[in-house]
Amino acid sequence: MKVTIIGIGLIGGSIAKRLKESKFTSEVIGVDNNEQHQQLAIELDLVDSVKTLYEALKNADLVILAIPVDAAVKLLPKVLDGIQNETVVVDMGSTKESICIVADSHINRKNFVATHPMAGTEHSGPNAAISNLFDDKRAIICDKHNSADFALKIVDQLYRVLNMKVIEMSSHEHDVHIAYVSHLSHITSFVLGETVLEKEKEVKHIFNMAGTGFASTVRLAKSSPAMWAPIFLENAKHVSDVLETYIQNLKNFKQLIDTNDAEGLTKSMENANKIREVIK
Repeated sequence: MKVTIIGIGLIGGSIAKRLKESKFTSEVIGVDNNEQHQQLAIELDLVDSVKTLYEALKNADLVILAIPVDAAVKLLPKVLDGIQNETVVVDMGSTKESICIVADSHINRKNFVATHPMAGTEHSGPNAAISNLFDDKRAIICDKHNSADFALKIVDQLYRVLNMKVIEMSSHEHDVHIAYVSHLSHITSFVLGETVLEKEKEVKHIFNMAGTGFASTVRLAKSSPAMWAPIFLENAKHVSDVLETYIQNLKNFKQLIDTNDAEGLTKSMENANKIREVIK
């Protein structure tokens, strides 16, 4: 199987690494606008060659879109225009409604499978690629009914090789839920990092006191802004709704502290502790 991966960063590079190790593919072709990424992908043996989009689409059995979500939405029609009848196209974006709307209007919609592998780190670029990135994580397939059986079969094989557990939902459900379980946590981390950095200007030793709790909470603030800004904007409505609820809860928590309400604080945190029943 010949695989073309568009975007050879953390996600695309990690997929490439795993596919080559597993012998899933006879050839991996990379496409990337960043010349440094192109060179690194070759040096790290993530891909067999780097080609232009036009050349990379020729005779490809599987095309993987692993670029920022706004770029994927714009590029998808051109990709679907350039594929063969049996070529499968799959995206890795963490928002799904926008790209599904674009795909639904294309004559080759059946060749496309909208997915989101729930995996990643705070690092980026080809150097960050690791073959076990996806192990035992969840991959979400959206609007499955609009994809052909042959396309779904190939994507199922892909996620088996990546050792992921596949679940299904609509693109709308995905974007609503992902705003809570992923996008909000990244926003919280970015804002926390920014807040503490502002305070560090006044208190020079603040980071000397930072422990593992701070490090784990703010870890996501090291994620790529070039990737996350488009995600927040693509899912703006749902993200905004979630932030409204979150901000109100923060205000309520502040009010409990301002009024010295120990009982209320305890109750609030006990309610939050119930997350243990869901995430173990």
